[in-house]
Amino acid sequence: MVEVRRSTIIDAPIGDVWAILRDFNSHHRWHPAIAFSEIEGGDPVDAVGSVRRFRLADGAELREQLLALSDKESRLNYCLLEAPLPLMGYVASIRLKPVTDGNATFWEWRSSFNPPAHRRDELVSLVAEGIYQAGFTAVRRMLGGKPTPAGTLSRERPPVSPVVAPPRVEIIPAATPGSGTKAVVVERHGGPEVLQLRDVALPSLAPDEVRIRHSVIGVNFIDVYCRTGYFDLLQPPGVPGMEAAGVIEAVGTGVSGFAPGDRVAYACPPVGAYCERRNMRPDLLVHLSDDIADDIAAASLLKGVTASFLLHDVHAVRAGSVVLIHAAAGGIGQLLVQWARHLGATVIATVSSDDKARVVERLGAHHVVVYSREDFTDAVMRLTGGAGADVIYDAVGKDTFAGSLATLAVRGHLVSFGQASGPVGSHDIGRMASRSATISRPNYGHYTDTPEKLAPHVTRFFGALRQGVLRVEAPTRYELARAADAHRDLEARRTTGALVLMP
Repeated sequence: MVEVRRSTIIDAPIGDVWAILRDFNSHHRWHPAIAFSEIEGGDPVDAVGSVRRFRLADGAELREQLLALSDKESRLNYCLLEAPLPLMGYVASIRLKPVTDGNATFWEWRSSFNPPAHRRDELVSLVAEGIYQAGFTAVRRMLGGKPTPAGTLSRERPPVSPVVAPPRVEIIPAATPGSGTKAVVVERHGGPEVLQLRDVALPSLAPDEVRIRHSVIGVNFIDVYCRTGYFDLLQPPGVPGMEAAGVIEAVGTGVSGFAPGDRVAYACPPVGAYCERRNMRPDLLVHLSDDIADDIAAASLLKGVTASFLLHDVHAVRAGSVVLIHAAAGGIGQLLVQWARHLGATVIATVSSDDKARVVERLGAHHVVVYSREDFTDAVMRLTGGAGADVIYDAVGKDTFAGSLATLAVRGHLVSFGQASGPVGSHDIGRMASRSATISRPNYGHYTDTPEKLAPHVTRFFGALRQGVLRVEAPTRYELARAADAHRDLEARRTTGALVLMP
């Protein structure tokens, strides 16, 4: 998944700009790449759910659907239904804000999609330049009375710095104090040894950004996948990390609802949390109340959001369900155990040692299997009278996948959300028919990539903490410079609970 974001300032009132953009069928009148457009079925141009079919100047045809539109927020979201290019899962948003000083408009255009690896740079450039940048120039000329020649694509740069994820970093000399920030940099994909503390440049604050000074940084297995290159979220040289808490130092001129001194946290892409300070979009941030400490937020927000969508969206756990949780003493595993029990499920947990078994027993697991001395498949089938588990949450991967399949109940659901022991390999899908089994492989970003998707999970998780449904133990702490040690311990399964870095 990549994210492309461009922003600019249009020297016109927000009402004039929004009047153009809110018409979902107007782009053929202003975008130079569009030759023809129509709304299918005669739906209104601002009706949520309406589909526009349009033809590019080169003859290619596309279809897009309007997902949301808010006149109050001057925002619309849409997705791509059909296209001649492999922009899989393309979802985009347009957002306008009035510029504080003057009668101008701040315009942000961003999207996320899954391109083939070998065409990624080409497609990112096409979206960023051929679509967004050309659109900015065309609307600016339209409002200024200067027509854009049909069939041309503008290369004009916006006056504010664009952000394209996954970001790369600029390493600066250590002899230039104050010009950047300390950060853990991955200069090449590889083992924990590639995590090196460096001085890196800190970009100027854009109008739609805030600057955060981190107090605590979360460490998660997704960071390992980014470091090794298994997940295409970090392109070297880059900074890993998707979770942190801290204090806002400064806000951009277009930001509202946040102020210097606010305590905030986040758990989302783009990567870049392994640092002392960074710039972020405010709609990715969560305000922290006084009853949520920084270390608890940084240690558990990403894990809590993950547990929320795993238990409520990927598979809705009900009272009476039998739930098997692998790696139950880990950060997400501990939350799954507590939350599934609260939902009324019978919880069977697997761990690698007696010490971890005692941790999970204290959290309320009904049965704990130490798989280093007992086959978990035999144990689960014995505990369930041969019926098996209704849902299995498996973040281990290769070492547990085949056994998990054999342990499913009829119409059971195997949720494979990680592969700490390695890829699961190939399996014969025909064998699943014997139990009418379901397998899913949820991606964190698909459940959290917009504020509208993320907010319910954050609210649900923080509510569970306040109600005592979930208890988060104090995390294991490492200095930022020891990020490599944290990764080694995490991969070797030498820890229980959460790990954090202290900048």
